[in-house]
Amino acid sequence: MRNKILSMLGLCQKAGRLKSGEFAVESAVKGCEAYLVILAKDASANTKKKFNDMCSFYETDIYEYGTKEVLAAAIGREERAVLAVCDEGFASSLEKLLKLSEENSEE
Repeated sequence: MRNKILSMLGLCQKAGRLKSGEFAVESAVKGCEAYLVILAKDASANTKKKFNDMCSFYETDIYEYGTKEVLAAAIGREERAVLAVCDEGFASSLEKLLKLSEENSEE
């Protein structure tokens, strides 16, 4: 499951439909470009609150997944605490995988 999510993020990056970093993701969410936001589990409490509040206000789905290093490795960048998927198809597929991942981790 984990490999599918990370490879999907890599594909999204290559397709140019992924924003990474706080400023770019904030712009995407506020500009209503983002369909899905992924927040690293080891992001700071401030960052988590900021993006949870913002996504709630702009009605954008948000999930916590992986660490900064894992997310960065998946997209070929340096540490990233937050990613925004700006493609409806990628967002839909990723959301299904993330929900499955959450359900499996609870069992």
